[in-house]
Amino acid sequence: MAHLSEDENLIKAFNDGLDIHSATASEVFSIDLENVSAEQRRSAKAINFGLIYGMSAFGLSKQLGINRNQAAEYIDTYFKRYPGVKIYMDKTRQLAARQGYVETHFGRRLYLPEINSSNGMRRQAAERTAINAPMQGTAADVIKIAMCNVQKWLDDSDIDAQMIMQVHDELVFEVETSSVDEASSRVKELMEAAVELDVLLEVEVGVGDN
Repeated sequence: MAHLSEDENLIKAFNDGLDIHSATASEVFSIDLENVSAEQRRSAKAINFGLIYGMSAFGLSKQLGINRNQAAEYIDTYFKRYPGVKIYMDKTRQLAARQGYVETHFGRRLYLPEINSSNGMRRQAAERTAINAPMQGTAADVIKIAMCNVQKWLDDSDIDAQMIMQVHDELVFEVETSSVDEASSRVKELMEAAVELDVLLEVEVGVGDN
């Protein structure tokens, strides 16, 4: 969302290494970052992910257990703090209605046959998909590019390691114990360099016996 919307505040939060949900809570609730409570962070997380999926004030109110007016106020404040997100969402709806599809950052298309439906519920569902698909689709593109780059390195090296699974934004490897440090370091480098976006890609590595 930060990259596609080009919102300066959202990009800065990521590139400053902030916890994005705490940063959003700080903005929405107008409090210092260090004073954000666990409950406020949870609410901000619901807002961050809810808006990505096109959640309405009604949906947010149900999820947070608050009244609809309060939820609408949270969303309005969010858009004031991150105006690029609102502009992106409005433009995406309009573009989808005009051309009948949306694209990921890398040009993959998702066609939306219901985007101009006379049935309001179908049209709104297509609009939510139009907003979400470029983000989810771009994320899928990024992990696939990373997978290809990592596999090429595995093929070209003599390291005793295999990529055995992809789970959303994670890759799972089976690695000879003596090669764990080398594989961890190189895979992290390759994944973080998979694509160049306005926000830094950060990769965490975990190791276990099984």
